[in-house]
Order: sequence, then C-alpha cells, then structure tokens
Amino acid sequence: MAARNVMKGKTGDWLAVIGLEIHAQIASHSKLFSGSKVKFMAPPNQLVSFFDAALPGTLPAGYQITQQRKPIASNGHLLFNVYDDVKREKPRRHRVNIKQIQLEQDSGKSLHDEEKQQTLVDLNRAGVGLMELVTEPDMSNGKEAAAFVQELQTILERIGTCNGKMAEGALRVDANISVNKPGEPHGVRTEVKNINSVRFVKNAIEYEIRRQIDVLESGGTVVMETRSLDDTGCTIPMRDKEDVLDYRFMPEPNLPPLVLYDDTTINSTICQEKAINVDTLRRRMPELPEDQRQRLTEDYGITYSNAVKLVNEEGLADLFEQLCTASSRKETKRLINWCLIDILKCLHQRNLTVKQSPIPVEKLSDIFSSLQSGEISAKSAQKLLELLFDGDSRSVSEIMDVENLRQITSEEEVLKFCTKAVNEEPDLVEVYQSRNKKVINKLMGIVQMKSKGRIEPQLAKRIMEELLERRRRR
Repeated sequence: MAARNVMKGKTGDWLAVIGLEIHAQIASHSKLFSGSKVKFMAPPNQLVSFFDAALPGTLPAGYQITQQRKPIASNGHLLFNVYDDVKREKPRRHRVNIKQIQLEQDSGKSLHDEEKQQTLVDLNRAGVGLMELVTEPDMSNGKEAAAFVQELQTILERIGTCNGKMAEGALRVDANISVNKPGEPHGVRTEVKNINSVRFVKNAIEYEIRRQIDVLESGGTVVMETRSLDDTGCTIPMRDKEDVLDYRFMPEPNLPPLVLYDDTTINSTICQEKAINVDTLRRRMPELPEDQRQRLTEDYGITYSNAVKLVNEEGLADLFEQLCTASSRKETKRLINWCLIDILKCLHQRNLTVKQSPIPVEKLSDIFSSLQSGEISAKSAQKLLELLFDGDSRSVSEIMDVENLRQITSEEEVLKFCTKAVNEEPDLVEVYQSRNKKVINKLMGIVQMKSKGRIEPQLAKRIMEELLERRRRR
C-alpha cells in the first residue's frame, strides 16, 4: 500500500483516514422477501406489498433486515489503479481491504414538498435487495476513494450483479472521514451519506477533509455526525452519528440461514439444493476488468492506458476485439482511436451504451474495412456512422454509392480539383512560390472542401505539389 498522503495546513501536516460503505442494488426483478417488482422511477407507492409496508397481520417487518452478524463474505480486498497525474498516464496500484459484504433490505424514502410544507413517504424501495460492502479505512484522499468506487462499479456491471447506475441510486456511497496529525491517533470521524457519482465521491471527501482541518486549526472540535453533500459541493449536517446501540439489532427468527460451501467442503450433511457452491459460481464468472486490461495489452500490443479506456466503457473492449478479427493487426492503433473517438461520440450524443448500439458489428466492420483500405475517408466514415446510428437500414455499400461517399482515387479527377484550387487562389500560389511551402495546407483544405472530403489526402498532396512545382519553374 502506498504511503498516506500528507496535507498541508496552517499549523503543519495532516493525514486523512477514509473508509467507505457502499450500497449496491442487486440486479433483480423482485424484492428480497416479497414479489413486488423493482423499477426505477415508478409512481410513488405503486410497487409495495403488504409485507413491504409492514401492515398489521404480516410477520414483523417494520425494521430493516440485514446480515449484520453473519455477513455473506469477509476479509477480502480490491486492487485498483489510482491516477495521481492530470494526464492519467502512470497509474499506481492501491489495495483496499474489504471488511465484509452483507445482504440487506433497502428502506423507503421521504419526499419533501416545499410548496405544501409536507413530507410524504414512498415505499417503492422498501425491501429492495442491497449488497452492502464495508471497507477498512485504507484510503487517504478523494482520488483513491473515487478510483475504488469506479473499479467496483465496473466489476459489478461486468458480473451482472448491479447495473451500477449511481444517478438512479443503484449504487450509493457513504464515506467515513477523519483527520489527524502524523503520529497521533485517528481523529473523530464524520460520515457523508448517499453520494451518487464518482466525481462527487472525490469532491465530497476532499471538501470534508479540508473542513475538518480548518475546524481543528481554528481551535474547534470535530463532531461525530452524519452529513450530506449539498448542491454547492459543501457537506452539511444531517444528524448526530448513531452508535451501534442506536441501531437496536435483533435476530430475525423467521429467516433460514444462507448456506455457502465450496468444492472442498462438500459432504453428505449439506443439502445441496438449499446451499450455494461458491466455486461453481466462480467458474461461471466472466473475465474481470483488470484481467481483461492485462490481456488486451498482451494480445494486441496496445498501451495500458488505452486498455483502461476500452474496458471502463462497458462493452467497448468486446466490440474492439470483435472488430479486430476482421482487420489487420497493423491497424490496431487506428481501430482503437476509431472506437474511443468516433463510435463513442455517436453513442454519447444519443445517450446510448455500447450494448444499445443499433448498428450490428458486421456493419461497423464494413465501415472500418472501407476506411482501412482507403475506399472512404475519415469524414465519410463518420457520415456513415451518423446515418446508421440515426436508423438508416441500407447496407454500407449502398449508402456509400447513393450518398457519394467513396474516395476519389483517380489521378485525373484529383488533378482537376487541384488545378481549380490553384487557378482560384493565385495569392496562395504566389506565397508558395516565395518559398513558404506551408501554404500548401491551405490549398489542400480548399481541395477537400470542394470535394466534400472525398479525395485521398496523400494522393491529393502529391499531385498538388507536382502542379505547384511545374508552375514555379515556368
């Protein structure tokens, strides 16, 4: 683990200690203990059973059920990358120990009506299954915490246990933060609740660290409390922090134990129909994000930073590999740029994920093959993407023909465009003849504009240079 980051204050150096509690909504169509559906943005109280509402006559349920005493997993860790430089070129590996992962129910939420001065209760979330992941306090700044959350989010999306959509509340982060002088015991911690984006995780923690340092350096005392992040990026008090006794934990006698075992502990006493073999689940696991990043660098010779970009955009690395099978390995760098820039641009403009792309891989492969062979220009490839993303059902070849997108490779035709540009721009030709050869770039821009970007650039530049040199020698 890297040394903890030291922060400068008015009275000297400070250290921060950060641990996270992360609630990830389990990808399920129903709640933990009822058949009620799980759906984001459903009308208030439309997805509530008698049990969810704890109505009289149901078994005791007016409290949150959690695996507080016997978590489903414990003593784990997560290795992930932290980028300390702005260019994000040299990541360092950081390890955070995971104390436990437990199942629990989500609770209902309050809806505050400012106009009517009323607080209403929506129980749609009550009973929804959550994974609560509790880390050890192994982080020392907002960057490390944000990087941890992002890597966890990528893993959960990859294995299909949570969709990771923080904006929808499917992944919520509580950060426990304290500061202390080097060599002194940990300070009093505060908890910032329900942080709903990776960027806000970083910003909330950094704000809270600075706030606590300012409080202590001004002679004040940090209070153990729960805080929230407001719209201005500041943390504000919500309530005093509860102690363990305030939770009033009690055993739930109506729930049977969850039995876990592995290949080495199979015996006749285990009823395998009611138990879960974790080794069987492990064998079904897809390739994890870090394993895929390392494999991409080895198999395709790409940089680790590009592998990170491909893997962190859900589904993009798989698309890249599918396209690689139909293209030359010499074009790997160009293909990466096409995926990371052109394809992602079209997706993001339409708020689509890679998996929601309306273009079949075969058509994307046809476009890149045409780009690779020089049959179309980069501008025409972008035009093809735009048309197909907007619902054009024609084949790539048909669009190229009808929309006149194929590159002009006939030297005779290219010469016509170059000659016209030279005749219409005598001032630029004169500048070129006075030994300022950089002006050829302006002439090339005019040629591309007149041809609507359809002329092969290297061919056009060669012909333009030959044309200008002949004129200069006259």
